[in-house]
Amino acid sequence: MSLIHGLIARMKLPLEIFVGLRYTRAKRRNHFISFISMISMLGIALGVMALIVVLSVMNGFEKELRGRILGMVSHVTVSSFGGPLKEWESLREQTLKQGGVIGAAPYTEAEAMISNLSSVSGALIRGIDPGLEPGVSELHENMKFGTLDDLVAGDYGIILGSGLANSLDVVPGDRVTMISPQVTASPLGFLPRLRRFRVVGIFEIGVYEYDRSSALIHYEDASRLFRLDDGVTGVRLKLDNLDNAPQVRRDLKRNIGLEYWVSDWTLRHSNYFKAVRTEKTVMFIILSLIVAVAAFNIVSTLVMVVTDKQSDIAILRTLGMSPTSIMWVFMVQGTLIGLVGMLLGLASGIAIAANISTIVPALEQFFQTQFLPRGVYPITDLPSEMKQSDVIKISLLSFGISIVATLYPALRASRTRPAEALRYE
Repeated sequence: MSLIHGLIARMKLPLEIFVGLRYTRAKRRNHFISFISMISMLGIALGVMALIVVLSVMNGFEKELRGRILGMVSHVTVSSFGGPLKEWESLREQTLKQGGVIGAAPYTEAEAMISNLSSVSGALIRGIDPGLEPGVSELHENMKFGTLDDLVAGDYGIILGSGLANSLDVVPGDRVTMISPQVTASPLGFLPRLRRFRVVGIFEIGVYEYDRSSALIHYEDASRLFRLDDGVTGVRLKLDNLDNAPQVRRDLKRNIGLEYWVSDWTLRHSNYFKAVRTEKTVMFIILSLIVAVAAFNIVSTLVMVVTDKQSDIAILRTLGMSPTSIMWVFMVQGTLIGLVGMLLGLASGIAIAANISTIVPALEQFFQTQFLPRGVYPITDLPSEMKQSDVIKISLLSFGISIVATLYPALRASRTRPAEALRYE
């Protein structure tokens, strides 16, 4: 602080700024005022630091979950309106010509029951092409046992999500029975279609919804089981930039015709990501209250300073300083308190957010605990993604609150009457 004042002293500054800066470094008779000023700085620094760290962690969680979810679901899907899609090969070639599309693969989707002895569970069955699937999803990177190539047409192999496998109490090599919603007519009436499958692999995305209810089979096996006449449900597309999904969807609609239904991930999962953004906004508002409380301390500090400096204000007024200049003197003092607190908060917040992957494991080791236990949370590490826009927004918010907090005390100082202030001096 003394270095800053030394540099300022060599500069030609307006009288209001010079006096305001002198007041901030002057040794006061009332040490309690200095203590409140320090608490105000630390409060603003704490609020700014907490905002940067929490928002960075929430950005990291959003990015991580978004990557995991969109590694399982499609960026864009193309399907037919009236039943199975039979000529999917030509449609796939056509979609690959669309700008922004880097991968396309057929898929079949249906619901069924899977049983193993006394255990029964509902599941979302997805038929895939093992050769083309790695081009549109990250399932091949999340296999705990086996590979996608273990799905061979006609062998009736199945890959289960880790949660579904645990629910059914099966491991690779076991056999399960799939009960299709389609029925078969017989002399005894309508009977459900049953098919035995061999578990050839287990995958784990890290999102409970998919790990607990998803199963993969070969798309040709799915076509026979669900009576799709060698057709598929549709074609899944992967984009080079998933944020362009709405635009690609609109372009595809114009290019491939109205007989196909085109959808994208923003339509299917918009509620989830809206909820994440809402939670982030609420956290920003809640943590901003820390800065607001610290700003109230600035008000208290300046009110006491104004009371303590009544005689000084009166002398400055008698020497010709205007009420507006007096007001600026105390606004400079309060603004400097907020500025120093903001800079301290920025420095500490950025340092923590940038090194949170190192700090958290060290704290877990020191306290001999795990903040995000494996098996309870899908993500066991605290990811962090610090955005420049968040840092700028936090800085402007804290600095703005600090300036607003100086208005009332400064206005009160400007209304001081010299005669009354010097009456008992």
